[in-house]
Amino acid sequence: MNDTMLPSQAVEVKKEQVPLLHFPNDPVLLDAAHHEALEQKVRHALALGNNEHSKCRILFKDDHGLKFVDTTVWSFDGEHIVLKASVTVPFRRVIDVQVL
Repeated sequence: MNDTMLPSQAVEVKKEQVPLLHFPNDPVLLDAAHHEALEQKVRHALALGNNEHSKCRILFKDDHGLKFVDTTVWSFDGEHIVLKASVTVPFRRVIDVQVL
């Protein structure tokens, strides 16, 4: 997902704004193959973030629509992507992850 593939309606948020967002409990609808590939992308972003402090772009959906954040992934437990300062994005609401 580069800028040309980023949906035009997606709004950029800073990682400090993520805790102010509301995430519905229901997951975004992804097929099994997309979900598996997405988990691999998160784990790759985590490895690069920990080893090289590389940033990634996380595209997700809160209760108001599509958002994205450019950040470093610090941890991933299968349910939450953890960013710096213990900010979390629920994995169930993530649509794509791209290393920048």
